[in-house]
Amino acid sequence: MNHEKSLAKKRLTVFILIAFAAAWAIFLLGPLCGISYGSGPSVVILAVAMFTPSLANILTRIITKEGFQQFYLRPRFKGQIKSYLLIYFGPTALLFFSGLLYFLIFPHQFDPALGALQALTAPGSTATGLSVSALLLISALQVILIGPVINIIPTLGEELGWRGYLLPKLRLFLSDRSALLITGVIWGLWHLPVIIMGHNYGTAYFGYPYLGILTMVVFCVSLGIIEGYTFLKMKSVIPAAMIHSLINAGAAFPLYFIKGTYNPLLGPAVTGLIGGLPFILCAALFFYKTGKNRKPLSLSENQEKE
Repeated sequence: MNHEKSLAKKRLTVFILIAFAAAWAIFLLGPLCGISYGSGPSVVILAVAMFTPSLANILTRIITKEGFQQFYLRPRFKGQIKSYLLIYFGPTALLFFSGLLYFLIFPHQFDPALGALQALTAPGSTATGLSVSALLLISALQVILIGPVINIIPTLGEELGWRGYLLPKLRLFLSDRSALLITGVIWGLWHLPVIIMGHNYGTAYFGYPYLGILTMVVFCVSLGIIEGYTFLKMKSVIPAAMIHSLINAGAAFPLYFIKGTYNPLLGPAVTGLIGGLPFILCAALFFYKTGKNRKPLSLSENQEKE
């Protein structure tokens, strides 16, 4: 048993080292090659880096001769169709409510004229020929109807690592609550180089980059608890990847309604502390419900067959 625990610790260490080293090397290609953040090439770099947790999962299994059992890639639809429907539409409703709550708290930042969308429909812009209302409707329907699947390939690239490997390994040494928290912290810190470059929060806020890094960790812990809870219940990374895909597709939707200056650490995107408050509260509920399992799992208890 001690040998098996030691081997599990080794695998956990190898996974984290590969996930961070591979991603940070890719992230740093931007500044090293003179690529400005937000440009087309930088978007490609970010998309490629999203697959490094899955790469770490695979390489760790090969290096440590673990094999490919417990890969958690099967969707497991049987008996869980209602759960999948809830996962498909529930986080979307929460995302729209998050934007509504932000503007209820900061009504002076709400722009009823939708100036941000008007800029997109101006002559020579990407949506020339569409009315503002049509563009808003299209954007909303895109989030509602295909948000949970539109980004599911790259989000699987992350979830196969964080929820499919890191979380189950941490559960061997920690309670479920602690494993969820640590997984979220590691996931948040994994973003460190791109937060410094301006990802999600820019670079002009007070306390740059430390408060941005801290806010990203809070966001990843909250979202990680929600995704991790669904993973523990459904024994598949597919639901977590669906939630992650929805967030990537709709996180910036409230920005269509913003006017004037705003603090990105607060919102209106769900990555902010106020914009993401409903997700934080949902995570707190799931964290409470997860508290029944207070002891680490034994290796035999963690052997979930595909």
